[in-house]
Amino acid sequence: MDSSRDRSTFRIAELVLDERTVVRRSPDVEHERKVAIFDLLEENSFAPVGSPGGPYVLHLAIEENRLVFDIRLDKETPHGKVMLSLTPFRKIIKDYFLICESYYDAIKTAAPAQIEAIDMGRRGLHNEGSQLLKSRLDGKVDIDFDTARRLFTLICVLHIKG
Repeated sequence: MDSSRDRSTFRIAELVLDERTVVRRSPDVEHERKVAIFDLLEENSFAPVGSPGGPYVLHLAIEENRLVFDIRLDKETPHGKVMLSLTPFRKIIKDYFLICESYYDAIKTAAPAQIEAIDMGRRGLHNEGSQLLKSRLDGKVDIDFDTARRLFTLICVLHIKG
């Protein structure tokens, strides 16, 4: 992001997840969702290309195999939509879910070294998904890596189906 931009203007001030397809989530997943939203709203860098500035209200949804970033200036005023195919994310998200399941199982019974190894793999996949999101948004929305990480977590949460 251009360092001359005002970080208080080019940021997400409010996030709305499309909860229409939500199923009951595990306490671990619900905790991850809450932490990701809290951290995202505390600190993020979000600059739609060509935008004079926000702050923004971001509605995040999955519709017809697409990730939808519905960007608004307030709850009612549309600013623009960015739609990304979910196809490039499918394998990473599937692998991420599998390793998270292993991680949550391991923290109950495994040795610390084993937990650490699984967690390193989990973080590596999370970083890979975050980098993919950042590159797919390139030319549409300029975000920093930490913002991409938090958004990737929320994309994974939206992916959970019954």
